[in-house]
Amino acid sequence: MNQQTQQSFKQEVRDFLQFLRQPRLSPRFPQQDLGHGWHTDWTNGLGVKRILQWAALLWLVNITVFGPLAAAVATSVGAEHKLDFNNIPWKQAVLWAPLIEEMVFRYVLRRPSQFLWVLPVTIWCLFNGPQSVTVTVVLAVVLLLYFRPSVGPAKDSTFAAIALGKAWPRRWYKTYIRYFGWAFYGSTALFAALHLYNFSFGQVAFWMLPLLILPQFVTGLVLAWLRIRRGIGASIILHAVFNAGPLLLILSIVALMPEARL
Repeated sequence: MNQQTQQSFKQEVRDFLQFLRQPRLSPRFPQQDLGHGWHTDWTNGLGVKRILQWAALLWLVNITVFGPLAAAVATSVGAEHKLDFNNIPWKQAVLWAPLIEEMVFRYVLRRPSQFLWVLPVTIWCLFNGPQSVTVTVVLAVVLLLYFRPSVGPAKDSTFAAIALGKAWPRRWYKTYIRYFGWAFYGSTALFAALHLYNFSFGQVAFWMLPLLILPQFVTGLVLAWLRIRRGIGASIILHAVFNAGPLLLILSIVALMPEARL
């Protein structure tokens, strides 16, 4: 990759904020438009430094602003988090959740025609959890999406046309582009709403529920933007790193201070 064309972190943050004002199915960053589009969608060249920069920014914003707000709301309404500090599902949080949640909520943002088969399969896997069968299905889908387009042209079969994202009539695709903002914010809201499952509720006013998942909503915005501008591989990696940070902190505290166990 040509380092001279690489966006600085400040430029990426500025691009993200501008994107929020007018979400659009825009091209990837200039340095991402190299090679096969399907290949760069998964192997995007997002370096370790940039991953850590975005993760650190998200941790900072959530720890100082949205996390305390969500915690205060949870305390006020008597909502309790289901996380068991004695049995933290770190494999699920760091490996399974980033892959399956990105495939469900963000993959089709850039490949909308594939929702006809990618979404049903990945949603089924999401609600069945990381069982051996569902893990196998998810890996098979990922391998199919990565390798199948290079086998032959879309006209070879109806399945290939769908897999290549060329099954939609042009007018449908234009409509999707026109209302892309709804898909962007809608998928992010659904992603955040999924995390309400992490709480146990008593009597909670409906209008207060979104406040409990503000950290997930803000994080989801960054992940959705990253999926559009860099690729699905970038959003999966950042999602995994973001989840790993707090878990490592909790595990360290429990290891160093056994009395902190609940």
